[in-house]
Amino acid sequence: MTGKKIRIGVLALQGDVREHVRALAVAGAEPAEVRGPEELAAVDGLVLPGGESTTIGRLLRIFGLLEPLRAAVGDGLPVYGSCAGMILLARDVLDGRPDQPLIGGLDMVVRRNAFGRQVDSFEADLDVVGVDGPPMHAVFIRAPWVEKSGDGVAVLARVGEHPVAVRQGHLLATSFHPELTGDTRMHELFVEMVRQRGRA
Repeated sequence: MTGKKIRIGVLALQGDVREHVRALAVAGAEPAEVRGPEELAAVDGLVLPGGESTTIGRLLRIFGLLEPLRAAVGDGLPVYGSCAGMILLARDVLDGRPDQPLIGGLDMVVRRNAFGRQVDSFEADLDVVGVDGPPMHAVFIRAPWVEKSGDGVAVLARVGEHPVAVRQGHLLATSFHPELTGDTRMHELFVEMVRQRGRA
């Protein structure tokens, strides 16, 4: 619906919640923190923030959100996952815990802490498909990468040969943390995805 601000939730169980809320507001959305199924049902899209993927997965179970989130993704809710959020959206994870709960939806296998635990963080300038302007300055913190992906997954950016930003239909994921740089173009891309989905 035109004229109505789209409401995008940020999963607020752990991680960079405030930073994503701020970026979404700058990108033109009405941000909302999501901690339960009722709040999930009230948003037009959802951001899964960076943090610790196994902790977030465990909290999703505790707060009764894991199955509602899986159902929402299956029903077409636009979701953007950064870092830990990328791991949660994968169909499988390498170097994770065997009991690690995943939301799934993206036809990809990710490698957790792929760039090496000893290199906790680094930064790189990336050309991102679908993002206009200069290269995006990307911050990687114990970041995953996409080990392999299905034909329906579009790679938007790479570091070397490794995909670090992908999209499949209504799902978007990055290995890096755009919420930490002040560059809101990744959030603007997601807001536009939500608008195009027609859920607002």
